[in-house]
Amino acid sequence: MIRILVVEDESQISSIVVKYLQKNGFECHVAENGLEALQMFSEQHFHLVILDIMMPGIDGYEVLQRIREVSQVPVIMLTAKQDEVDRLKGFQIGADDYVIKPFSPRELVERVKVFLKRIYNVGDEVVISSGSLQLYTSSMKLVRNGEAIDLTSTEFKILHALMKNMNQILTREQLIEMVFGVGYDGFDRNIDSYIKRIRQKIEIDPKKPEYLKTKYGQGYVFDGDDHR
Repeated sequence: MIRILVVEDESQISSIVVKYLQKNGFECHVAENGLEALQMFSEQHFHLVILDIMMPGIDGYEVLQRIREVSQVPVIMLTAKQDEVDRLKGFQIGADDYVIKPFSPRELVERVKVFLKRIYNVGDEVVISSGSLQLYTSSMKLVRNGEAIDLTSTEFKILHALMKNMNQILTREQLIEMVFGVGYDGFDRNIDSYIKRIRQKIEIDPKKPEYLKTKYGQGYVFDGDDHR
């Protein structure tokens, strides 16, 4: 999984950035100052760094300089400074891009994707997100709160069908056609067994599901309302 280090001393900003990055399937770690950032960078591997300039202690320029002594990981700088000379200083040290505060978190995510695509060839993967769940459609992987969950191929296909049609009720017959094809000659109640196993893997309390819900007499629905 792509791991991103967010270095920002304002918790309100870092929490928004992390929320948008996680919704796009990225694993995020937050450092609240430069020293903490350097410590985390020395102990863990990151694919990209989002780095604020104005921080207590050592500033973003010094953090960037020390990172560049050991790594060419892409670094996107966050700054409230709009002067050209400040941006040039960052580029001269080794910054890859700048985002001026206040900024759009969606735009920041798109900039992140550009670098990941260019450097790591990441970007063809489609991620369907809801709450703490991210379903990776190409690699057939499910992640909850940053941890991978093992799915069989059939479980993945059923969950994919439900998440792709989020908030829409799918009958057993529709799920069978989507997952097994029209020539399937098994019992439609087999779907119920798969649903039960999927709930065991994705729900906090499978008996009171928050995601994969039963609509009695109709079928199943994946609740995609963002209320978690």
